Order: sequence, then structure tokens, then C-alpha cells
Amino acid sequence: MGLVDIRQKLSVRVSVWVVLFAALIFIAALSFLFYQSREAVRQEAINRATTILDRTSLQVEGILNRVEVASQMTEWLVQRHPEVADSMFVYSEGMLRNNPDFYSCSIAFEPYYFKDYGRYFSAYAKHDGGRIRTIQGGSDHYQYFFMDWYLMPTLLGHPCWTEPYMDLDAPTNTYEMVTSYCQTIKNKQGNVIGIINTSLSLNWLSQTISAVKPYPNSYSIMVGRGGTYFVHPDTTKITRQTIFTQTLLKPDTAMTALGHAMQRGEEGMRHMNMDGKDCYVFYKPLGKTGCSMAIVCPESDIFSGFDRLRHTVMAIVCVGLLVMLCVFIHIITRELKPLRRLAHEAETIASGQFDTQLPDFQRTDEIGQLSHSFGNMQQSLVRYIEELKLTTAQKASIESELNVASNIQMSMLPSVFPNREGLDMYASTAPAKEVGGDLYGYLLKDHNLYFCVGDVSGKGVPASLFMAQVTRLFRTLANQQLTPADICTQMNEALSGDENPTNMFVTLFVGLVNLQSGHLMFCNAGHNPPVIGGGQHHGEFLEMLPNFPIGVMPGLAFQGEEIDSIKGRALFLYTDGLNEAENRQHEEFGDDRLLSILRDTHFETAQQVVETLAAEVEKHRDGADPNDDLTMMCLRMQ
Repeated sequence: MGLVDIRQKLSVRVSVWVVLFAALIFIAALSFLFYQSREAVRQEAINRATTILDRTSLQVEGILNRVEVASQMTEWLVQRHPEVADSMFVYSEGMLRNNPDFYSCSIAFEPYYFKDYGRYFSAYAKHDGGRIRTIQGGSDHYQYFFMDWYLMPTLLGHPCWTEPYMDLDAPTNTYEMVTSYCQTIKNKQGNVIGIINTSLSLNWLSQTISAVKPYPNSYSIMVGRGGTYFVHPDTTKITRQTIFTQTLLKPDTAMTALGHAMQRGEEGMRHMNMDGKDCYVFYKPLGKTGCSMAIVCPESDIFSGFDRLRHTVMAIVCVGLLVMLCVFIHIITRELKPLRRLAHEAETIASGQFDTQLPDFQRTDEIGQLSHSFGNMQQSLVRYIEELKLTTAQKASIESELNVASNIQMSMLPSVFPNREGLDMYASTAPAKEVGGDLYGYLLKDHNLYFCVGDVSGKGVPASLFMAQVTRLFRTLANQQLTPADICTQMNEALSGDENPTNMFVTLFVGLVNLQSGHLMFCNAGHNPPVIGGGQHHGEFLEMLPNFPIGVMPGLAFQGEEIDSIKGRALFLYTDGLNEAENRQHEEFGDDRLLSILRDTHFETAQQVVETLAAEVEKHRDGADPNDDLTMMCLRMQ
């Protein structure tokens, strides 16, 4: 099936629109569901990480509290027998035996406190391969009373935790990074006689904290007061870098803000980018140590299950929509099968086979109603075609008769004009329909030229018949050599009253000019005033006495007028189809434009005058149909 065929199939288009609408609903519903689900997963991840962080923090703080309590108990034991040096080894060993997760314990005294042992005396106990080893610490190479862990509690006046430092194991010459809790030992007089130093291995603490993994790729970090890493998955950074180190090479306001917050001992959660991955960082201080730990959870881990579910649901929805599309296409195609057959039969009827039998689907639904309507339409169409054939034949007959009438009417108007020296005459008419009511004519009797231009009221066949009567009467009365006024009077008597049951009338200008003297006699029966050229009033309307149109009422006496001579002058006669010609905007040609053309244009012949004005009228109409018959006559005396 081609793309064009698919676009032309109604079943496919309807199915696609239905599926698209369903897809929009699914997208809106799933988007809201996924948004709510993602927020729920995010909140669950926050709660989970916060809970684990709190539990780990409590675990670490529990260890730190045990260190502090054990140190206080040891101080109490030491104060009972401060003069027995050997007891100090028992106390330090007992500290580690009762607390296997402690790294070491040192009970160190002021210089020469035990004179029998010299300047240095420190009962040092340390776990060593599953057993506890005790030694006397202190020497000229390791003067412990100058170390921070010894000086800090004395200077601060209270027990404290030290920053991590390297603890030297002299017998094995090995180092271990530790953090210590330091407690002063005082005699009965309140004087400091020594320090109890209980240490935790930073490596053991790092393993304890790093074991916390809310998600497969999550990890923990711990920083000290200065931001130094004490716990980090990258062991090369421990004690060698701070949380601010990487921001020196590449500024990172989010990492800097996190470092400052952890230094201040704040607790909270941040969404940030770490090592190129979007992560959620949960952080919390660790008791009185001044340290702070954080759990870093990659966003991809938190939402991995959600993303898998989302992709699975979207795949199911897409497959479901495709199945829905196929099912809808099948169902709608089956339901529209009668329509396709009906459309085929309709095309057959449209090709002219009107006797084609339409199928009867025996259905009461819309398709059945459509089939019934098509049947009625077919019967109506057959009747209409027969009526149309009859009407067309009648119309053709009428048009033929009108053409004959038009030819007869045109034959009644002269097409050849007098060829006399000193006379230039030309006229034309253009009916608005097949036949019209305008007329013109002339009759030459010796040296006298009778001429007329008229406009019958109305248009079409009635006007043309009335026009034929006027033309016949004009030629008859002109042959009797009557004056223009008498011609108009007798024509009025013949065309009014009982002789004119349709009450039609004609406006008529009748003239009589002597071709030798140029003397003009005329009578204007309600017609448009002619335009006279030459002389003092060149290009102006001829002033005339008013008379009624011919055929209005009987018993009228028409008055005529005279002009001594029109030699060297021109006379232009016309009907109102000229000055009242309208364009598409129903704007008239107008008297001013008519006078302007006749006054400002140089014409060589009478024919040129008529043809120029005919062209100007056609230009003015601009394609609009003629609204009235147009007749023009021009008479020039040399």
C-alpha cells in the first residue's frame, strides 16, 4: 500500500487520529505518573540514605563514645594507684582486651614521674596479629610529651580528639594513620601527671564507613576539620588531599559550598555533579571529633529501577498503540466496506450510467440511510437530466430565435451612411442583451438629412419590439418631409393610449439638417442632450426646450428648435448607456469624462469619435457586464 493510498483511506486516517488522541492521553497520564513516581523514588532514596547515614553515624559515634568512656574508666583506675608503674601496662592492655576495635592505648606520664624508669614512661599497648603487645614507649627519638596528643588536652583544659596523625610502631618500624582521644591524668592536688591516649585506626574507621553502601555504586567520604580526606574510595587522596583540592584546578562552587558546610558541622543533602556524574550527597558531623562524613549516591543508581520500569512501560504502551492502530484499521475498514461499494456505484452513475442498480445493504444505521438517500438521489437525477435536456433544447431554440431577432433588429438599423461631400456621419449600437431597445436612423431626401437617436424604456425583447415600431414610424413620417416637432407629435399619438397597453415609452432626438445651408431643425423628446462641437460653445451640451418622452400620454404638442447653421461643427448624440456605464464598483462613466474626451481629443472622422468613446467605455467597465444598451451617433458638417 503506497503512501498516497494510505492517506486516501478513511479507515487509516480515522484510526491514526484515534490512536494519536489515545497516545496524547497516555503521554499526559504517564508523564504525571512518572513525575510522581520519580519524586517518590527520590524521596525514598533520601529517606534511605539519611537512615543509613544516621545509623552509620550512630555506629561511629558509639565507638567514639566507648573510647571516651573507656578512657575515663582507665583514668579512674590509674588515679587509684598512680605510684605503681607496672599497673599501667595492665590498664592499657585491659583497655584493648575489652575493646578489640581500638588500635592502641598509651598511658604516658610527665618526665621523671617514675624515677626508676628514667625520663620517659609510657605504657603502650597495641593489637598485633591477634594478640596484644605492650611496650614502654618514649625515648630521646620519640619525646611524646612534645606531641600534639599529649599537649592538647592540657592546653585546652578538657579531653579532646586529635587530628589524624602517623603513629610510629618503634619495634616494627611501621606507621599507621590514627586519630586519638586524649584524657589528662591528675593527682589529688589537681596537677596533671600524665595523659591517656586511646587511638582508633583510620584504616579500620575507613573500612567501617566505606562498608556503608545504600546503592551498588555509592560510596562514603569523611573529612577532618581542615577538609582533609580521612575516608575516600580513592586511597591516594586520603590525608594527601582535601575536599577543596580539585576546586583549585577547576573552580566548583557546589563542591566548595559542600566542603564549607561539612567543616561547619552542618547536616543535610545536596544534588550536585561529582566526577562528571549527577549525585545526591548526604552529609552529617561525627560527634565531637570535628570530622564529618558523607554518603555519595549516583543519581543513575537511585533511579535505575525507575528508569527500567519507565522504559518497559513505554515499550508496552508503544506496542499497545500499534496493536490498537491495526485493530482499529481492520474494524473500520470492515465497517466502511459498504461505503466503498456505494462510492464505486456512485462513480458509475457519475459516468452517465444512470440505470445502475444500487446495492441494498438491509441496514438501519447511517450507511443504510445513505444508501437509501443515494437511491432517491439517483431517481431525482434521472428526472432532472430529462428535464434539463428539455430545458436545454428549449433554451437553444429561444437563443436561436433571439439571434434571428437580433439580426433582424440590426438589419433595421442602417450600417451604411450617406456619402455626400461635406458630410461625415457614423453611428453604432451595442445592446446589453441579445436584443435591445436603443435605436438610430436617418433618411436622405434631396438635400435634407433626417436623423434620430432613441432609447426605449426597458430592455430585451419587449424593448426591441417597441424599438421596431419607433424605427418604422420615423422612416414613414420622415418620408412625408415633416418637421422634427411634427414627427415627434405624430409618433406620440401613434404610440400612446390604447395603442400602448404596456405603457412603454421612448426618449428620442429627431433632427433635420439642410446639407447645403447647414440649417438644423430638431426636437428633443426627453432624450439626453447632444454635445455640440466647434464654435463658441465647443464641447458643451446643447441647450434645448424640455419635451415629454414619446408614448407617455396622447395629445401632447412637441416643440422644435432651430440652429441657423452647423457647418464646420459636429453634433454627437448618444443614449444613457454611455454616461451611465458602470464598472465593478458601480461607478458611472459620467458626463464630465464624456465632455473632457470630446473637448480635449482631436478626431479626424465621425467614426473615430464613436469608436474612441466605445473603447473608453469598455476600459471603464474593466470586465463588468454592460448595464444598459449603448448607442452613439456623430454628425460632422464640413
